[in-house]
Amino acid sequence: MGKSLAMCMSLLRVLLRVFGVRSQAVEIEPGTVVHFWAPVENPSKTTIHNEAKRKPAVVFLHDLLFFGGSATDSTERSPAFQAEFMAKGLKKLGVEKCTLVGLSYGGMVGFKMAEMYPDLVDSMVSFAPSSPWRCLIFLYRDIFQDMFINYKKERVELLEALVVKDKDFDIPNYPQAQRIHLLWGEEDVIFTKEIARNLKEKLLEGKATLHNVEKAGHVVQLERPWAYNRQLKKILASLHAN
Repeated sequence: MGKSLAMCMSLLRVLLRVFGVRSQAVEIEPGTVVHFWAPVENPSKTTIHNEAKRKPAVVFLHDLLFFGGSATDSTERSPAFQAEFMAKGLKKLGVEKCTLVGLSYGGMVGFKMAEMYPDLVDSMVSFAPSSPWRCLIFLYRDIFQDMFINYKKERVELLEALVVKDKDFDIPNYPQAQRIHLLWGEEDVIFTKEIARNLKEKLLEGKATLHNVEKAGHVVQLERPWAYNRQLKKILASLHAN
C-alpha cells in the first residue's frame, strides 16, 4: 500500500472509531470471511423499544470478497455468490432490513441482493459514477496500485463472471423498483448516461429515479465528494421521510 493511501486509511479508521464504528471480520463459513465497518452497538440488541427512535440501516457495499479485508477459498465468482455472503454477514450482525448504497461493481452486487433478498433490501442507491486529474494524482495512483496488487487473479475472475450469454439473460423483477435511486456521474465514460437511461427504463420499468452529478465521472465520490454527499443525503432522507 502506498504511503499516501496508508495515511488516509489510518485517518479514516480514527474518524470511524470517533463516530462509533469499528472494523469487524465476520466468518460466514469456514474459509469465507467478510469485513464490515459497523456500529459498536448492535441495533438488534438495543434497549430502545420505540421503533421511531431507531435509525434505519444504511449499508455501503465496498468490502466485497477479494476487496478490503474480505476473502474466500471458494472458486465461485458470480455476483449472486457475493450477494449471498454479504446478506449472510449482515444477518449475523443483526441487520434485518436495510438500504444499500453500491458503487460500480458494488452496485451490481446490490441489484443481485435486491433480487435475491427482497425482505432484507428495502431500498437501494446504485451509483456507477474517470477523470483522475480531478483527484489528487498521488492518492489516485496509490489506490489503483493497491487495488491491483492483491487478489489480481480473483478480481479478473470476478469481471469474467459478470458476462452473461444472451440465452441466459433474464430480466429480474424488483419489488423495490420504486425505491431504487440511480446516482450517476454525468461525464462517466465507463457507464454512460445512455446506459443509465436504459437501466432505468428497461430493467426498472421506469419506476426508479435517476439523479445526475454534474462535472463528475466514474469515481464521483472522489471527484466531487461534497456534491455526492448532498445528493446521497437528499435521497436517503426521501426514502425515510414517512
